[in-house]
Amino acid sequence: MDRSVDTVVVGSGFAGLGAAVKLDSDGRRDWVMLEKGDSLGGTWRDNVYPGCACDVESHLYSFSFFPNTEWTRTFARQSEIRSYLEDVADRYRLRDRIRFGVTVTGAEWDGEGWDVRLADGETIRARYVVFGTGALHEPSVPEIEGLDRFTGAVFHSAQWDHGRDLTGRKVAVIGTGASAIQFVPAIAPQVQALTLFQRTAPWVLPKPDKPISERARRIFRRVPGARAAYRASLYWRHEALVAGFLHPPVMQAIQRLGKLYLRRAFAGDPELRRKVTPTFTMGCKRILMSNDYYPALRRDNVAVETGGITRITERGVVTDDGVEHEADTIVFGTGFAVGDGMSRMAITGRDGVKLADAWRDGSQALLGTTIAGFPNLFTIVGPNTGLGHSSMVLMVESQVNYVLDAMRTVDTHRAVAIDTRQESQDEFNADIQRQLDKAVWSRGGCASWYLDAHGRNRTLWPGYTFTFRRRTRRVDPAHHELIA
Repeated sequence: MDRSVDTVVVGSGFAGLGAAVKLDSDGRRDWVMLEKGDSLGGTWRDNVYPGCACDVESHLYSFSFFPNTEWTRTFARQSEIRSYLEDVADRYRLRDRIRFGVTVTGAEWDGEGWDVRLADGETIRARYVVFGTGALHEPSVPEIEGLDRFTGAVFHSAQWDHGRDLTGRKVAVIGTGASAIQFVPAIAPQVQALTLFQRTAPWVLPKPDKPISERARRIFRRVPGARAAYRASLYWRHEALVAGFLHPPVMQAIQRLGKLYLRRAFAGDPELRRKVTPTFTMGCKRILMSNDYYPALRRDNVAVETGGITRITERGVVTDDGVEHEADTIVFGTGFAVGDGMSRMAITGRDGVKLADAWRDGSQALLGTTIAGFPNLFTIVGPNTGLGHSSMVLMVESQVNYVLDAMRTVDTHRAVAIDTRQESQDEFNADIQRQLDKAVWSRGGCASWYLDAHGRNRTLWPGYTFTFRRRTRRVDPAHHELIA
């Protein structure tokens, strides 16, 4: 055994850093954070494509215990969010316990603790393991015939090739998700031609983004109550959207705003408007926000192709009408492989049960945080904790509180570990799926990355964040068993 610690934290994004700060504040300073990258930041380190920004307001997309009075825009850009995370690490003196360039390949429970295995062969002994790896870190690239023969540059938005100057290039963009609607407007003015291959048109709403004035920042610095009141107003505005997601007919009112935006954006160009008009209920896929995406599609050097892609040749993309669209650069805006990332690791729990086997029919956890048969192992931003309406940082903080209470419960009873009862996990997930089956994500007429290979929504929380916070405030002894 190379090293022993009380807690291993995997990942250094919002989830990992939030867990580390709260571990320290609870007097649990014997932890190490393992980060596969060469610096911290998670998705905000990896995604550095042009135009990258958050779609949740800055003052809500931040820790409640570390407010930032210096946000310069309503919706922060990537560099500013990453700087904020760097500030968190510095303010709470976390850096000396973060190990960079370390990949976790698996972990095994032996009845008393976890042996966490690393790619270089090292093993770390830990009482607790907290996975804060999140869902949006493994780029998804579709398998397309001929991609390996393309002679130009190919990259995913999460692995942007900043060494390739796109000025004067003929660029093919595949995908129309949250990243594409940001980088397409950013690169369209500099390329010779941009062809956007759209499988499904997304719903887009105007983004109420603007600079935050120095006067406003000064007020936030000097009047903490003003900052708190502003955050609260953002919070409740977002929570009001939940009714629309849970009751598809209610979403029709918001959808009318999307249709109005479409009519105004493509006035005089009904054919392009037809192409980019969604055919599903708003909210079934993630609602996107942008002020410059629709104008970018109207540029003379931008074309939208809605035909299916059949293959890629040495010099372009062929659609199902037989037309080859010339390109010297292909950029994938196809999102991430979401869902069962942890199950691809060799994680073995009680009685030799493999996580891959436990999750064979889809990932499940109790409150997205604890997994039956895997004592003292926790997942932050685990199954069914995603949001379609608000800030994931709210969920992270709730889960971290739950994890700490679980650890305190073990200490109070002088136990070895805490495990989740299978029947409690099953009951929780059956109830979650019943709620999701009635929601817009299931009834809205689309296929989205929210659904796993079995057609089940293992991604989203079907409700309010304050409900989740209430349910994660304390560990319910009836749902768990203590291992002596």
